[in-house]
Amino acid sequence: MKVLIEPAGRIKGKLTAPADKSISHRAAILAVMADEPVLITNYLEAADTLSTLNAIEQLGALVERRSEGVMIRGVGLRNAQVPAQPIDVGNAGTLIRILPGWLAGQVGSSFQLDGDESIRRRPIDRIAEPLRLMGASIVASDERHAPFTVEGARLQGIDYALPVASAQVKSCIALAALTAEGPTRITELGASRDHTERLMVNAGVKISREGDDLTIFPADELTLPERIEIPSDPSSAAFLITAAVLVAGSRLLIEDCSVNWTRSGFIEIAKRMGAVIITDLEERPSDGGIAQQEPVSDIDVTAGPLKPTTVTADEVPLAIDELPLVALMACFAEGQTRIEGAGELRLKESDRIAAVVMALGGLGAEVEATDDGLIVNGHGSLRGGHLDAAGDHRIAMLGVVAGLASQEGVEVVGVEAAAVSYPNFLDDVAALR
Repeated sequence: MKVLIEPAGRIKGKLTAPADKSISHRAAILAVMADEPVLITNYLEAADTLSTLNAIEQLGALVERRSEGVMIRGVGLRNAQVPAQPIDVGNAGTLIRILPGWLAGQVGSSFQLDGDESIRRRPIDRIAEPLRLMGASIVASDERHAPFTVEGARLQGIDYALPVASAQVKSCIALAALTAEGPTRITELGASRDHTERLMVNAGVKISREGDDLTIFPADELTLPERIEIPSDPSSAAFLITAAVLVAGSRLLIEDCSVNWTRSGFIEIAKRMGAVIITDLEERPSDGGIAQQEPVSDIDVTAGPLKPTTVTADEVPLAIDELPLVALMACFAEGQTRIEGAGELRLKESDRIAAVVMALGGLGAEVEATDDGLIVNGHGSLRGGHLDAAGDHRIAMLGVVAGLASQEGVEVVGVEAAAVSYPNFLDDVAALR
């Protein structure tokens, strides 16, 4: 499917962004591990998160869609059922990297996981290594990719230093730690999303943090609250924020959005570039404590002139999904913007460094790839043209936003990929024009 996005006169109005994809995945996975039913309200109804519901049903959960939300009746911490067929994660990278942490502790059971062609290109060795050290067996077709098999075993707690800052790898190990003998200590290489830790603390799990060290203690059971509400997704909201920043005369209010400090990197970078964004961001805890609740706030955005910046490696984990938008904003700043330490972008649904260079370069931007990032020489505007999303939902939405702010408009091919995380994206954009 292709669509021509004409330049917008302005972006104006208010809306609520779709439910948070990361938290939806994690809430459903924790719910299937719980002993009591859990109602998840505002669960994201998108392709990736529906794959998670299908997966937990294969593992024995009863999933009931109600008017007020999704009711999940789980099987408990150690009672996953072995599916008759391989678990198909579709395009859900979060699912295929987090779920094996739980499956690894299912003693004597074997689980096969597979996905689409994009998933089969994404390496799983980063989760395989710590799970093997804990005692599980992970057998991949070529040692690195799906399809692969998880052989559950009696796990042992380990001390493990993450080679990269990755919330998905951290979450996988944290779930495995729940059924291990003895505590597991994870040393982070910089901060990353903490949604899994918040949900686990809310489920009664003992967790402690000292500096970069996160220690998870084994649990007998999980006792999640009867109701979990998913806030709006700041990564999805970021596309609308960017449109309002770039299109002259715009004023946008995004309501009830997550402002978790581990997800606020994009807003902080955008502000540094000169964007006028008003919100109440959660402050980073200074005492090592782990909050139970996800903070929310309204986000008020006004268009304004931008200036270039440098995004450093320590900022990347807190803005990983929004870095293509930083590159787009850099096109409208006068001067050079650098994004450094973002090699993880090469392991997303596509090689997003190469995808962003191709996408923005095809629209008239002066942009080049480095080994671990991007350099954009901004000239205050973007011509427009043709963009192929190549199946990547964030590149599809990037093309739409670029079209709104461009001089000539953008024809986006494969715009339907946006449904992976934001099914109503085009409708929401149309309502704000």
